[in-house]
Amino acid sequence: MTKPESYYVISNPLPAEAHSLTVLFAGESQTKPEHRLGPKVYDYYLIHYVISGKGVFSSQGEEYALSAGDSFVIEPEQLISYVSDESDPWHYCWIAFTGEQAAAFLSSTGLNPLVPIIHTIRNRHIPVLFRHIQQALRSKKSNAQLKSIGYLHLLLGEYCESLSASTAVGFISEAESDRIVQQAIHYLSTQYAEPITIELMAESLGYNRAYLSRMFKRHTKVTPVTFLLQLRVDKARLLLRERLELTIEQIASSVGFYDPLYFSKQFRRWYGVSPSEYRNQMKSL
Repeated sequence: MTKPESYYVISNPLPAEAHSLTVLFAGESQTKPEHRLGPKVYDYYLIHYVISGKGVFSSQGEEYALSAGDSFVIEPEQLISYVSDESDPWHYCWIAFTGEQAAAFLSSTGLNPLVPIIHTIRNRHIPVLFRHIQQALRSKKSNAQLKSIGYLHLLLGEYCESLSASTAVGFISEAESDRIVQQAIHYLSTQYAEPITIELMAESLGYNRAYLSRMFKRHTKVTPVTFLLQLRVDKARLLLRERLELTIEQIASSVGFYDPLYFSKQFRRWYGVSPSEYRNQMKSL
């Protein structure tokens, strides 16, 4: 049985102003079979949520087959197209927004721009929030802007939670993987002088040690232990060259080595000379 086609859209009743985040309009549609939009570009952000049915979203040369519970995100100036299924055309709702902070808010969800889809099949809050945004705009009251932005924040929060849950069960995007590794690098780069361990870092960041180590090595080609060791030795080399008033033992302690003999061994391993020999070489230059 063919589903009756429907379409409606509600615009923000207030004039567009230079807000950090502004909801432009929201809508909902039961599309007809093989209903296509694009290829085209928009100058604002769009998020579609599939209520029922199926369709295909195309972006940056990739095609994504989507169904109920899925969302797809369109960013400004990206060439996209989307088409509903021939036998089970999708029924979806959408929200359009813009603003100088729109990109940052969207990025904060953990969404990978290279894979602009989100699977949220078990999240019942998301379609409800889309409806709340529609209702806020439909009211045409003076608080429509504030309420719609508030619901948009909640919506992005739900997407963030869904993406985090997917990561927890192993479905992690490359962008999210890179973000986690950057967190680890930042942690090591700021805490190297302290008596830290990889176990402490993993616990602090909230990840399994073995899992984090594998991800770290895949992105950096070295283990976290090797990265930390090289970081400490590199910092020591800088101090040996620039802080001549410090003893070898003081420098070792300053970069996280609490055994001067072990420090000397590792320094020689990386640079082929002892710390004292390196310092003497620098003095003779």
